Amino acid sequence: MPGLCQFEVTTCSSEETINEFEALTRDAGRVQQDTLKKILEANADAEYLARFGLDGRTDAESYKSRVPLCVHSDVEPFIQRVAHGDSSSVITRKPITALSLSSGTTQGKPKFLPFNEELIENTLQVFRTSYAFRNREYTTGKGKALQFFYCSKQISTDGGVIATTATTNLYRSPRYREGMKGIRSQGCSPDEVIFGPDFHQSLYCHLLCGLIYSDEVRFVSSTFAHSLVQAFQTLEDVWEDLCADIREGVLSEKVTVPSIRQAVSRILKPNPQLADWIYNKCVRLSCWYGVIPALWPKAKYVYGIMTGSMEPYLKKLRHYAGHLPLISADYGASEGYVGCNIDPTVPPEQVTYAVLPNTGYYEFIPLEKSTGGEMENSASIHYIESGPVGLTEVEVGKIYEVVLTTFAGLYRYRLGDVVKIAGFHNSTPQLQFICRRSLVLSINVDKNTEKDLQFAVEEASKLLEGEKLGIVDFTSCVDTSSDPGRYVIYWELSSGTRDEVLSSCANALDLAFVDEGYNGSRKNKTIAPLELRILNKGTFKEILVHFLGLGGSVSQFKTPRFVNPSNSKVLQILNKNVTQSYFSTAYGL
Repeated sequence: MPGLCQFEVTTCSSEETINEFEALTRDAGRVQQDTLKKILEANADAEYLARFGLDGRTDAESYKSRVPLCVHSDVEPFIQRVAHGDSSSVITRKPITALSLSSGTTQGKPKFLPFNEELIENTLQVFRTSYAFRNREYTTGKGKALQFFYCSKQISTDGGVIATTATTNLYRSPRYREGMKGIRSQGCSPDEVIFGPDFHQSLYCHLLCGLIYSDEVRFVSSTFAHSLVQAFQTLEDVWEDLCADIREGVLSEKVTVPSIRQAVSRILKPNPQLADWIYNKCVRLSCWYGVIPALWPKAKYVYGIMTGSMEPYLKKLRHYAGHLPLISADYGASEGYVGCNIDPTVPPEQVTYAVLPNTGYYEFIPLEKSTGGEMENSASIHYIESGPVGLTEVEVGKIYEVVLTTFAGLYRYRLGDVVKIAGFHNSTPQLQFICRRSLVLSINVDKNTEKDLQFAVEEASKLLEGEKLGIVDFTSCVDTSSDPGRYVIYWELSSGTRDEVLSSCANALDLAFVDEGYNGSRKNKTIAPLELRILNKGTFKEILVHFLGLGGSVSQFKTPRFVNPSNSKVLQILNKNVTQSYFSTAYGL
């Protein structure tokens, strides 16, 4: 049975979906009012809402004046009651029967979030809409998709509630499967591979199944760009084993999970001709450039989330993709989906997301952008806020934090995402993701975001180009074990290089942060010189294994760009793998 992670719709259905989207976005303000009314009417008796005294009112003014903005810690006690088996109307009128787990890669601890049937419907709408626009630009016809998807284990809370990742909740849902009727699945891999308990075996079999159907694959996808890069890095190591499997029609002994072996063996037949074709393609590739179109010649694009913490992987992914376009997937979180990529021709670095006004009620907290950095790549945010505005009240060019009210029981929930309003599609805004607000390097008055860190790493990595090596991955932390504190940047490199080059990189990193608070603090010696720590090869794979050990899924994994001190295990992994350390001598200090 093919995977259920993506689907194809007919041209007629695509046009109907686009027409529905156009109608919704032409009158986004009214749709938002109707959506809020539906949410409040459906959940008026929920304990969380009832205590604010709405007394049946469903208008936006009453809602905003009576129900306060919240963060996860505010709603966590109510969600914990659900997890402990409270089946009363705690946060929604209908009981919550499943919980989603956030990734937990930043703080080191996943969060419980409510999951229900309405979220499934919203997700299906987002999938249909984005696919319709993609299909209009890149018609895939009747082919298959090579999808690197991995679902995690389901756990049962002490109250008997199923908890797993949001994607696993979705793919295991009977309602999702019912909603897929009439929509043809395209996945190369059997479900047993997607739901397999061993990530490495699933990845190997995803590659194998993709090669078996190499002439039928029309696009390549995964949840995150990181997973795609990881898949093709693995291909570099195992391609000869894959050729041997295809030539003999016998699955490698390294695949030991019975369900995976049985499912893949059903589609694996001896094919010496295909094995020879793959072998000849691989030996002729120069540094694996363009491996995707070489092995999957009918593929039209590569698809996955490519913004935020995924942007650093784009260079390597473009190397593998060759001439194929990279298309960034939709904007969402474990809390729910927010917007669709309706212009798939735009490069991931410039992608925007049109908000679907009927999937939730949206507010935006205006944030004042720092005047310290004139560079377009800087995203420093001073936390100066004014009152939230509605979906249609945002202004082009301004920066906001997203606030969600969902059908699943989150009310005026601060998502923590910082976005820029790039424009409007009809009357709904198009959002450009900037960063996570909580991911900030800060010691005193300095505030450097994930985007600022990425820019600094990109600037410093230019010094490595002449050495013909690259950064495998990176992260950061604030070291306050001595006074004054300092920024610490961790790099895993593809190979070693000279000390003088890495010393220069430390200086370049230090100087690339353009936040005035940081620059002034460095000059005033209230922040110590930046430290660049070089890691053993394989360190970030060890962090991934740690994450998987917590019950996470590879499809959900994001390398934490800022490691919070509370995430002590990840810091231990990083620090035990440090091989060299270089301190900046910039600022003459």
